Amino acid sequence: MSQMVPMPLNYLNYDEAVAKYEPTLGLEVHVELNTKSKMFCSCSTEFGGEPNTQTCPVCLGLPGALPVVNGKAIESTILIGLALNCSIAPFSRFARKNYFYPDMPKNFQTSQYDEPICVNGYLDIEIATEEGPKQFRVEIERVHMEEDTGKSLHVGGATGRIHGAEYSLLDYNRAGIPLVEIVTKIVGGTGKYAPQVARAYVSELRDILRSLGVSDVKMEQGSMRCDVNVSLSPLDSGTLGTRSETKNVNSLRSVERAVIGEVIRQSNRLEAGERIVQETRHFLEESGQTRPGRSKEQAEDYRYFPEPDLVPVAPDSGWIEALRATLPERPSARRARLKAEWSVPDKEMTSLINAGLLDVVQETIELGAEPIRARSWWLGEISRLANERDVDPTTLITPTQVAEVISLIQNGDLTDNLARQVVEGVIAGAGRPSEVIAQRGLKVVSDDAALMLAIEAAIAAQPETAERIRGGNIPAAGALIGAVMKATGGQADAAKVRELLLKHLGQ
Repeated sequence: MSQMVPMPLNYLNYDEAVAKYEPTLGLEVHVELNTKSKMFCSCSTEFGGEPNTQTCPVCLGLPGALPVVNGKAIESTILIGLALNCSIAPFSRFARKNYFYPDMPKNFQTSQYDEPICVNGYLDIEIATEEGPKQFRVEIERVHMEEDTGKSLHVGGATGRIHGAEYSLLDYNRAGIPLVEIVTKIVGGTGKYAPQVARAYVSELRDILRSLGVSDVKMEQGSMRCDVNVSLSPLDSGTLGTRSETKNVNSLRSVERAVIGEVIRQSNRLEAGERIVQETRHFLEESGQTRPGRSKEQAEDYRYFPEPDLVPVAPDSGWIEALRATLPERPSARRARLKAEWSVPDKEMTSLINAGLLDVVQETIELGAEPIRARSWWLGEISRLANERDVDPTTLITPTQVAEVISLIQNGDLTDNLARQVVEGVIAGAGRPSEVIAQRGLKVVSDDAALMLAIEAAIAAQPETAERIRGGNIPAAGALIGAVMKATGGQADAAKVRELLLKHLGQ
């Protein structure tokens, strides 16, 4: 059984670290584009195919195979650059980045090097601080195109890594998937808010990419991942420290925790008189700390040279302006507009955004549902059922079906309890809400005569309770209302039952 290693007496926590040192960030976000074919060939990009079934001579790097650039990928990259306020280069080209990687069949990656397609942009983000909302501008150095590598599977051993594995398998289905890398300039001046700034930037970037429709940006599946660079320098020193690069961080929470972990680790090394080693590191979800990867003390020579098999990319200025005209409303502006239109509290709006439900709630409301009911159903019952099944809520039921259920509630045809049964029936595949109601007989019992029969039966069964109500003890009505609801199988309108009951008992 492992033992906890005691912290040294002078160990700095995060607040103590940022009181002595200034964090500087650099964020590199890799995004898989959702094109139907790969970056340089016509192979499918569909997720989940049988290993090595979505390959061809081009993406396998076989001799004599010639690549052709995916035009949709170029369009998507330009849209990303425009949304990030970048300049679009009139001339850019691909290069060969040479290095050996077991699941990179060509032994070089086709990427953009010194002539990327998008440069010099920025993204403004806002975070909540102790002093109120605070804005930061994150400058973008470049947005460039490249291709993804394949996938290694290490079989045997306890860790799933190559060390200790009995053998390794390679799947080249992902080799050649279009990738866009978005690289920030140095992000300084964040002080103690560095972790929140990093998270807010990646979150806003994810929302922009989703609104553009260029990627599904599912961080948990690897279609969007972030390399987090952190360095520390003494406060007011005007210098830059040695950076570490935490690779492939795959959630917003982990981006924030990776910055915190590196600030603490580096500050304590500096306090101990040790130097920071320039290296890649890997984030450990269970502890929030990082472990060493490979050293980058010496400059790596990737022997970049222009890709001889691809012509330069020279987008027409008219095409660029036509794409600019298609840019959707900026996510931050849309959130502010919807928040005001729906009168949503800050906490609830944050929940909608974090759950990825803003779009479906908006669609449900546009179909006629009351905003407060639409938010409540998607964040409440539907999310609960999705959590039980470990799936995305939007895969269970459509906005059209939710809007129909809410309309039936508003019209008095369903109670909330009956509506939950209808939603469960829809999710189970029993049909549209109206079909589930017909099949299961779930319509509200609203006939006064039928309700009065149930009320009188409840009074007869609980005469003492009825007497207390006659004597003015109105809260006691809850017991009789519950009895009526039980007798009607939950299909009575509770508000109407209460009204009839109190009137019958002289209250």
